[in-house]
Parts: sequence; C-alpha cells; structure tokens
Amino acid sequence: MDFIVNGQARSFDGDPEMPLLWYLRDELGLTGAKYGCGAGLCGACVVHIDGVASFSCVTPMNVAEGAQVITIEGLSPDGTHPVQAAWQELNVAQCGYCQAGQIMQAAALLAKTPEPTDADIDSAMSQNICRCGTYPRIRAAIKRAAEQGA
Repeated sequence: MDFIVNGQARSFDGDPEMPLLWYLRDELGLTGAKYGCGAGLCGACVVHIDGVASFSCVTPMNVAEGAQVITIEGLSPDGTHPVQAAWQELNVAQCGYCQAGQIMQAAALLAKTPEPTDADIDSAMSQNICRCGTYPRIRAAIKRAAEQGA
C-alpha cells in the first residue's frame, strides 16, 4: 500500500487490517495521535485522511491506500496553524491527552465550515471527549481560529 503521510510518500506491506494508528505511532514514531478507547468513540486518535477527520484507531491500513494522511505533526510545519495558535493563545489544554485529536477535528471542521455556528461546533466536536472538561475553551479557540481565517 502506498500513501502520503504529512507530505512524505510511504509504503506498507503488512497486515492491511492493522489500525492506521499503530502504523503512525509504532512505525513512523508520530505519537501525536493518541490511543484512547480503541473503538472510535473518544477522538484522541483523530487524523485527516484526504481532509476528513478520521479515527485512526479503527481505520484499517487498507483505507489509507492512495490517500493523504495528515497527523497533528503535519498540520503545520512549525505548529502555527490558526487552530494550534488559538489553542495556545487561549490556553485550551489541561492534561493535554485529547488535544491533538481535538485540534485535528477542529481543523477539519474549519476547512469545511469556515464560519461555524455553535451548533456546527457542537456537532463536529461531539465525537471528541475531554475528561478535563475544556469544552468552553475549545469552543472559544475554534471561534478565534475562524476569525483568523483557519
């Protein structure tokens, strides 16, 4: 299987049913996407596959064939994507475990919906769980990033 990860061509000839998350973390050392629930329910593992927020813990490698995969490490070369900047500016993270997945989900939302309503944000982000309860700061950061043209 051939695909692109964070702008670099990659090949994989292992088990096509292996979760993408294992390849990213164990083979490439991209540890930004986290293992949370392993069932696509918490969002800690969200990456973009062809621009769509995807749960890498339940996405088999064969889905990545020919696709562009972007992880938090590849969202911007220097961590200055408007969503990342808003996250830092508003001090969103608490424990931080879920934040990479939250940022990737938010970036996908803003790519599709540049001026999201509260309902848009609630709908998109409902797939990501934050045990620390940073939801008000997450919403504020998404709005800030939208204002800055994310």
